[in-house]
Amino acid sequence: MIDMYFTEEHNLFRESLKDFLQKDVVPHVEKWEESGQIDRYIWNKFGEMGYFGLMTPEEYSGLGLDLFYTVIFLEELQKINSGGFAAAMWAHQYLAMTYLNKLANEEQKRAYLEPSVLGDKIGCLGISEPFGGSDVAALRTTAEKKGDIYVINGSKTFITNGVYGDYIILAAKTDKDAGHKGISMFIVDKNSKGVSASKLNKLGWRASDTAELAFDNVEVPATNLLGGENAGFNYIMEAFALERLVMGINAHARAEFALDYALQYMSERQAFGKSINQFQALRHKLVDLHADMLLCKQFNYATIAQMEKGAYVVKEATISKLKSTQMADEVIYNCLQFLGGYGYIEDYPMARLSRDSRLGPIGGGTSEILKEILAKIIVDKKEYKKPTV
Repeated sequence: MIDMYFTEEHNLFRESLKDFLQKDVVPHVEKWEESGQIDRYIWNKFGEMGYFGLMTPEEYSGLGLDLFYTVIFLEELQKINSGGFAAAMWAHQYLAMTYLNKLANEEQKRAYLEPSVLGDKIGCLGISEPFGGSDVAALRTTAEKKGDIYVINGSKTFITNGVYGDYIILAAKTDKDAGHKGISMFIVDKNSKGVSASKLNKLGWRASDTAELAFDNVEVPATNLLGGENAGFNYIMEAFALERLVMGINAHARAEFALDYALQYMSERQAFGKSINQFQALRHKLVDLHADMLLCKQFNYATIAQMEKGAYVVKEATISKLKSTQMADEVIYNCLQFLGGYGYIEDYPMARLSRDSRLGPIGGGTSEILKEILAKIIVDKKEYKKPTV
């Protein structure tokens, strides 16, 4: 089934990425998890290897590859057992850089996209707010135009790479009376006067920095407007499809990693004179979990294939995130149980996996929000169309 989607070139890329992660990332993961900060040099190494340019055209130092290279990138990042490190990398490329690839003009691409591909600049996406959560239309951050600048006031929260990043792709209200039709997108330099960041202390994703950002009369050049003024809501809705699919792929990959580890452990762990993978209750439970993982994995691959052909997969991407993240939580909960007391010990991977996985059904739209979106599509027959702006 996998050969339907992956060519020999894809497979070679996977092996090369695995080797790179084992050599250059895995030896440092424990330090980054402990400190909550990823060394800057690794961003440049990712850039040198081309890993941040998978979806970026060659004229901006990218590789311009198909989406199944992205699938491989996401899957292998989940298998080093640091959800925080993985999140920092994919949030940079598939949250911040998505908007630059889609909306930035030539000058903006040279100033921000190309350095992002090379790992010289780190980006973050600023949409969620302390009082808004998933309600994008209700955001309160404002951008008031004054001559050739915009003055930004407000706050954002749960921003991955928000502490140590270099720029923010920011959503702000440029027309306070127009509801969702009054939102615009901006590139805001992190070191701009009036920008401050507070680091949040998280249950999981410990290696990544997650910030609450405040904007106090921040002056942003009008040339840093991304796309059209007041067109930001449509841009956000389009990008959400990729974000949710990314999180669905992450989920099936970490579930597969957990199952592989648990199966290896169960084959070695002895109880009552035999390995515990010979006990029927455990065998059958593992089979159920593996089947659930594989169903999500194949659905995610099929959805990526549709997106690669240009389909607007709002419904499918929403289902991907909803079902895959729920599945991963169940898989990892049970895999921890398979390990017994050792599952609860930090020296084994399940403790961190369980903390990191729990964010899946929350970040990028909670499961409850996703169900309501799907209800509008399935029950109310609402159609989401790809933006033309």
